[in-house]
Amino acid sequence: MGYDTGWFKSTRSAAASDACVEVRITDLSVAVRDSKVPEAGHITVSHAAWRAFLNRLR
Repeated sequence: MGYDTGWFKSTRSAAASDACVEVRITDLSVAVRDSKVPEAGHITVSHAAWRAFLNRLR
């Protein structure tokens, strides 16, 4: 099996708050879902798209 972080929240998320996203990084892609309703599904993007998104946030 390849690289897989499992689902995680940002360390900057408030501990008592569920109002954040969860991220899962694998060899092939990055998945993002709403932590309040994880059963609603997720979006998947390429590593390049994820890096571009993070760079834009910075």
